[in-house]
Amino acid sequence: ERMTTAMLAGVNMRDKRVIDIGCGDGTFTIELFDRGQPKNISGIDPSEKAVKTAQRKKGERPIEFVAKGAYELPWSADSFDIACIRGVLHHLERPIDALREAFRLAPLIVVVEPNGYNLGLKILEKISPYHIEHRERSYAAARLNRWVARLGGVVTSGQWVGLVPMFCPDWCARGLKSVEPMIERVPVLNRFCCSQYVFTAHRR
Repeated sequence: ERMTTAMLAGVNMRDKRVIDIGCGDGTFTIELFDRGQPKNISGIDPSEKAVKTAQRKKGERPIEFVAKGAYELPWSADSFDIACIRGVLHHLERPIDALREAFRLAPLIVVVEPNGYNLGLKILEKISPYHIEHRERSYAAARLNRWVARLGGVVTSGQWVGLVPMFCPDWCARGLKSVEPMIERVPVLNRFCCSQYVFTAHRR
């Protein structure tokens, strides 16, 4: 919920054409549709099983789900107004190519990624069996911003949000959530403590 709120704070999706790159089982795609009220959404994911689940969950909403990877998508340039990439880049072997494809499809992108400045997250990536097995990694905001610039884009907003990490036990999450708003507002502290970096970027 916090990530969706942060994404919608950066872009106005109302009556826009949106593509959700890496939609998984459609849970967050449907949440974006219900809260952002775009004209329509196309969700893509390489997992056919996930896409079938998403199709069942969407109901009568004007959402299409397609089983495709992130690098070469079957739409012409500027088919969308906004491209969303939520928690996907750090899973990819070619994250820059995914960003390039997003910019081809839409002039505006909104991206959510684990915060590469978070020391606790960097430690987890080294010692957690899950993170090691799934090759979990995180990128510093500066690196993500450089990738955007290399592709001819410009980052127009960026924020560090969320204090509750993924897979956090409920008892711990409740305590972290109570201080989350304060941490998010404090410069430097938010950069090194928050769990996610959310940014929007425009194609030049």
